[in-house]
Amino acid sequence: KLLVLLRDGRKLLGLLRSFDQFANVILEGACERVIVGDLYCDIPLGLYVIRGENVVLIGELDLEKEELPSRMNPVSEAEIKRAQKAEREATDLKGSMRKRMEFLDF
Repeated sequence: KLLVLLRDGRKLLGLLRSFDQFANVILEGACERVIVGDLYCDIPLGLYVIRGENVVLIGELDLEKEELPSRMNPVSEAEIKRAQKAEREATDLKGSMRKRMEFLDF
């Protein structure tokens, strides 16, 4: 079982079926793990082909160990999308506030 971190920040989990010298990877039973704060959701993707140029990191997961800390709460796909949107809006607001305060030269 692998965890693959992509260039765009997505995290994919799945069973390794094949790879090549360019780091192209085929995952079976793949899912995208979305984490926002203490919430997470695994969005099923099925058989997934990943182009090597998008791979940042590949790591093997221990099947016998717990993958996530106990404080993490599983939620539905709709709930995690809402949490992502709220987090994105908060980040955008923080960035715009920082731009407004640049004249203070902190």
